[in-house]
Amino acid sequence: MTLSVNRSRRSRKEQPLSASVHGPRPWLTGERRRSLTGWGFLLPAALLILVFSFIPMIQAFFLSLQTGRGAGLKFAEPLWSNYARLMQDETFKLTLQNTFIYLIIQVPIMLILALVLANLLNDRNLRFKGLWRTAIFLPCAVSLVAYSLVFRTMFATDGFVNDMLGGLGLIDSPVNWLGDANTARFVIILGLLWRWTGYNMVFFLAALQNIDYSSIEAAKVDGANAWQTFWRVTVPQLKPMILLTAIMSTNGTLQLFDESWALTRGGPAYMTMSMSHYLYEVSFLKNPNFGYAAAISYVILILVAVLAFIQMKVGDKRD
Repeated sequence: MTLSVNRSRRSRKEQPLSASVHGPRPWLTGERRRSLTGWGFLLPAALLILVFSFIPMIQAFFLSLQTGRGAGLKFAEPLWSNYARLMQDETFKLTLQNTFIYLIIQVPIMLILALVLANLLNDRNLRFKGLWRTAIFLPCAVSLVAYSLVFRTMFATDGFVNDMLGGLGLIDSPVNWLGDANTARFVIILGLLWRWTGYNMVFFLAALQNIDYSSIEAAKVDGANAWQTFWRVTVPQLKPMILLTAIMSTNGTLQLFDESWALTRGGPAYMTMSMSHYLYEVSFLKNPNFGYAAAISYVILILVAVLAFIQMKVGDKRD
């Protein structure tokens, strides 16, 4: 009798707690438990993205179909009136042209500079690597207000740039850098290059750290010079990162606002204004029209999506 009681007590002790308290759960396998745990971590972020990104995007689309001011918004007749107006808006066409000028000139130059700098700073024999990398990266961490004030002061008619060029005998009279459309665009492009080249360089540096150095050494043993090694060995292995930085830079340039607003205020005569700057002006400054501004934002969204899709199709050659 005592032996049977001890066996029953031992069997109860050895029985899993979950089975004794909650009952058996044959459906909750290890794989399902891991899957539920993963969804549990993803759900809060997914809900935040839904609430703060996708729902406002849907609301903005319906807003782009409306006309009126303030609380007096109503659906336009026809619904696409705001989009039809865009096709006739000469200022919007000018800002679209300006944005693509920045995109076509600045993005390729910036990515090439970032790639070359990353390759130079990845040299194993280079001294003070941390110092050089930090110095090139720091501009993207500088306050927009501070850097725009410095650039406006440097490129003023009595600023440092004109004094330097005059001292070298390259100009006879001061250049009105921010008063002429072409030179003002040049200043914006220069500011973008100064601010964002180091940012993209960090991505290339991270990718270079993952390249097997033996492949570079093998190329050198085969007689390849520095340029051949860089172009035929290093660059092909950086294609995924080049594609990523090209897409990010394109998207950022299409949504450009800071430099257009802080450096030139869109002048002279809208000749340097970007699409996002014009969207801000339509929304909040001159006779605010939220429906028309929402239509502009959706045009920017479509351009970003189309160019990103084209870049992925052209750049991604995986089978």
